Parts: sequence; structure tokens; C-alpha cells
Amino acid sequence: MKNQPSWTNWILVLGVISLAIVPLVVAKGAEFSGADGQAEAAINEIHPDYETWFNPIFEPASGEIESLLFATQAGIGAGIIGYVIGWYRGRKETGTDATPSPVKNKNPH
Repeated sequence: MKNQPSWTNWILVLGVISLAIVPLVVAKGAEFSGADGQAEAAINEIHPDYETWFNPIFEPASGEIESLLFATQAGIGAGIIGYVIGWYRGRKETGTDATPSPVKNKNPH
């Protein structure tokens, strides 16, 4: 496999950081909110008498707990995606199937 120059990784890291910081600098004073809140506001504007047809099964006690659960969910999802990507990459680099094979009994006695 061809090694990419390290400066490429640094350019990518700087690009990600700039994507996070530039909106905060350019849109100073802007109100950042989540898609759920914006959707609720849009629905209330379009149809003020709308009644929800489904209630959540579980509601966290506070916004902090909700954020913790959301971050945990995102971390678990990222871990699974990273594992699968690594598994496929390892399988591709070795040219073999990375799944463990059943242990063969070399000494039957």
C-alpha cells in the first residue's frame, strides 16, 4: 500500500478544524440550534393545532443526560464503523478472510 505524505493528514485535520471554527467566527451572534427544535418550530408555524401521534418511550431527566446519551450513541456508532472499516482493510491487506476459522484438532488422541 502506498504511504501518503503526512502533510496530507495535517491538511485534512486543519480542514476539519476550520469547518468547526469558521462558522462561529463568520456568523457571530447567530443562534445555533438543532434540527429537532427547528422542525418543531416549523410544524407549529404551519399547523399550530398539530398534535403529536407518538410519545417518546423514555425521556431523560435533563438536557445534560440527553446530551450524554446522544454522545454515547455517537461514540458507539463511530466505534462500530471504525471496527468494520479496519476489519475490511485488514482483510484486504492480508488477502485472506479475517474471520477466525474453527480450531482444528491436531491431536485427536
